[in-house]
Parts: sequence; structure tokens; C-alpha cells
Amino acid sequence: MAEAPRTRPESYDVLHSFYGHVKARPRAVFDALDARLRPGHDAESLYTADPAAFLIIAQGGWWYRAEYRVVPDEFGSNLEHVLLNVAQTGRRAGRFTGRKVIEQAPAGFERLLKELRLELE
Repeated sequence: MAEAPRTRPESYDVLHSFYGHVKARPRAVFDALDARLRPGHDAESLYTADPAAFLIIAQGGWWYRAEYRVVPDEFGSNLEHVLLNVAQTGRRAGRFTGRKVIEQAPAGFERLLKELRLELE
């Protein structure tokens, strides 16, 4: 599995930004998130998990990039998730191609938060 680039391409569109809180230490949240998101060895997508930065990047296809960051606070961890269209050509086609992913993203993030809270709190 190849690593996803740590920096965003020069041009991109932010499709969604989500934030939520989990009453657990950042390392526990990061590890649980990595266990859920990490693709298999034969996956064609790009994936970077940086435990020192509490950062996970998943990038696949020609338009999709998801970034997850765990930010410590005094009560646990804030989870930030950004969904990006990184298509360098045909940006509108990327939004069209990914419309189901884009539409399902809010419910998917809420489901992820619920699972993390059930597991870690």
C-alpha cells in the first residue's frame, strides 16, 4: 500500500468539514480510527497514518481525499474530518462521480463518532 501525500495538491475543493468530540485520550482515538480506516495490503488507495501528528490521510481514485486529525483537549479529543475533491482536471466530474460518497458523508461521520464513543468512553 502506497502512502498518501501529506500535503494537499495545489487545487482542491473542500466538500465537507466535520468536527466531533470523544472523551478519550488522543492516542486511543487515533489507534481506533486507524484500525477502522486502514485499507488491506492489496488496496489500490493511498494511505498515511502518522501517530506522532495524530493524522490520517486516505486518498483514492482521481478525485477523493479524506483527512482525519485528532486534536487533544482537556476533556479528551476532538476529531476533525475533511473530505476533499482533489481532481486536477474535470473537477465538476469529480463532484458528480462522488455524489453518493458526498451525500453519505454526514451520516457516515456521525456513525463513526458513535462507534468511537461506544468503544472508548
